Amino acid sequence: MKSINPILSGEILLILDRMGHGDELVVADRNFPAHSLGIPVVAARGAGAADVIAAVLSVFPLDDHIATPLERMGAADGSDTLNSAHEAVLHSARDAGYPETQYGVIPRYDFYTRAATAFAVITTTEVAPYCDFIITKGVV
Repeated sequence: MKSINPILSGEILLILDRMGHGDELVVADRNFPAHSLGIPVVAARGAGAADVIAAVLSVFPLDDHIATPLERMGAADGSDTLNSAHEAVLHSARDAGYPETQYGVIPRYDFYTRAATAFAVITTTEVAPYCDFIITKGVV
């Protein structure tokens, strides 16, 4: 297809299309226990978190009715330090038309609980630690 980011496989596009506004999508690093959640999982092989989120946001609006439609997993030690991969994801969101985007931070173990209620998980090959995100779909 023309003008569709090649990271967005048919399987990923189907999941994004089936989501409604307010549904949540997890974009997870390579260490995230995605398959244990019991929700659909699709792989974006060879792509890091920032590239996957940029691709998703090329077809998927963030929910503008909530304070933090882009959330990330907090580090186990409770620090809020952003690593370079976190920064890259934030830049992807801002470049996609959300210049004021800031992260909501979900403590690590709360993130697992919340992720289990998401619509689906896209796994990436991201190697940076704690590079797991929840994005909320807005109205198309």
